[in-house]
Amino acid sequence: MDYSVRARIRNPYRPASHLTGDGRRRLASYRLSSRPVALAAVAAAETKTGASGASFIRHHLKSLAPYQPILPFEVLSERLGRKPEDIIKLDANENPYGPPPEVANALGNLKFPYVYPDPESRHLRAALADDSGLESEYILAGCGADELIDLIMRCVLEPGDKIVDCPPTFTMYEFDASVNGALVIKVPRHPDFSLDVAQIIKVIEQEKPKCIFLTSPNNPDGSIINDDDLLKILDLPILVVLDEAYIEFSSLQTRMSWVKKHDNLIVLRTFSKRAGLAGLRVGYGAFPLSIIEYIWRAKQPYNVSVAAEVSACAALQNPTYLERVKNLLVQERERLYNLLKEVPFLKPFPSHSNFILCEVTSGKDAKKIKEDLAKMGVMIRHYDRKELKGYIRISVGKPEHTDALMKGLQALQL
Repeated sequence: MDYSVRARIRNPYRPASHLTGDGRRRLASYRLSSRPVALAAVAAAETKTGASGASFIRHHLKSLAPYQPILPFEVLSERLGRKPEDIIKLDANENPYGPPPEVANALGNLKFPYVYPDPESRHLRAALADDSGLESEYILAGCGADELIDLIMRCVLEPGDKIVDCPPTFTMYEFDASVNGALVIKVPRHPDFSLDVAQIIKVIEQEKPKCIFLTSPNNPDGSIINDDDLLKILDLPILVVLDEAYIEFSSLQTRMSWVKKHDNLIVLRTFSKRAGLAGLRVGYGAFPLSIIEYIWRAKQPYNVSVAAEVSACAALQNPTYLERVKNLLVQERERLYNLLKEVPFLKPFPSHSNFILCEVTSGKDAKKIKEDLAKMGVMIRHYDRKELKGYIRISVGKPEHTDALMKGLQALQL
């Protein structure tokens, strides 16, 4: 999930052309049943009496564009006519090495999947306290960091309140603000993607927004926020939510412990990137005690599944594996960056994360590059919103993934 993913996909229910007969009908049925919007369209075609169902929907949601996530392997396989294992997926910043082996063992030995999970995720929070050095009473786990972003907004924002967003950045902040009826004040980043701190300060003083969402390293460019800039913003009367989803790939130290001395700071983390658990959805946040009390009251009681908690705890049992995989990805990031610099129609930006953003130059079309690479089985991300129109983002994979990507890019030069 990342920048500029809310555009609708054209003909999302059209069956893949390589399927015929019953296979095509099954695929069409799957796509219809997997999208509530399609079911609503079928229902609307039937004769109805009384008020329209849409009349009950909150007014501001009627014009909300849906968040468009990255397609999973199964759907990509159907659309490209390739086996999932033949697709090189460099479009969603996933960890291609996957979790430590302890995770599979823990899932295989899961004893009580029919019992509700611990609503306080006590085992996980204790393990996170050992891992981070921050006491567990400051930590709350979620169904991915995405759930915590929405939960924070639901606890903090009244309809009509304002947030500050600094595009280009993770678009879930703007999306969740819209869902919660908040107004978004955008303070664009500098051309090098650094924060415009002076303008942020000015906007906060004039507009009195409730909170600001910052990401370090930032998605989609991989830039980081230094301590001085963060402290300047923390000195302002605004709640600062710092998203550290990619911090393991940088030289930065986490600011989780800062929540003990800054009552207006929340720090978010995730297991998706570091531990390869994107599919199990488990994240966590560090909160000041004055805030976490209310987050506990508002969260869903069983938000972290038994499988997610067991997997996260198992991953933390093998820090050697986590460190080795991180080092492999950082090493491959540097190799990928140097190779991309040699591509005549790409301008890569230095990154502190597990992805590299590139400006497409020389009259090339970013969308066509994405589509041409997809035909070769290599998936990357392209952008078409104004802040990043004509850019692509490439996740760091294994060395063989980089080799396949570069082979594809070389073919586009011929």
